[in-house]
Amino acid sequence: MLFRISLAPAIPGASLNNLYNGRGTAEQWIKEGKAATHWTRLSCHRFRANEVRLLLGVIAYNLGNLLRRLTLPLAIQNWSLTSLQQRVFKTGGRLIRHARYFTLQLAESYLTGPLFRQILGRIERFAWHPT
Repeated sequence: MLFRISLAPAIPGASLNNLYNGRGTAEQWIKEGKAATHWTRLSCHRFRANEVRLLLGVIAYNLGNLLRRLTLPLAIQNWSLTSLQQRVFKTGGRLIRHARYFTLQLAESYLTGPLFRQILGRIERFAWHPT
């Protein structure tokens, strides 16, 4: 049951429910940004330095979110940015140099070979090829 105590004009129940659901979604995005990019780690004593650090965190969050929405397969598109960091970007591997080519060997924990090729294929679609 929903009780509302307000001096504002009456809002229909469905609209009020949608408003609160939208607010909850935004709060989840903020929480995810704080966890993934450490927005709240503002340890400098100068305001400008903290401002720059916060803006860098926001840019990193937006880039990560863009990557997640545009290049990730549907199977892992709903992973949080923290999960993506730990499972995709922080995957152990080594680069082996041969006489004529390089081989990248990755540990197969969450990032399997077919999944990695699928991500690379989606990234290649965004490449700009000058004519």
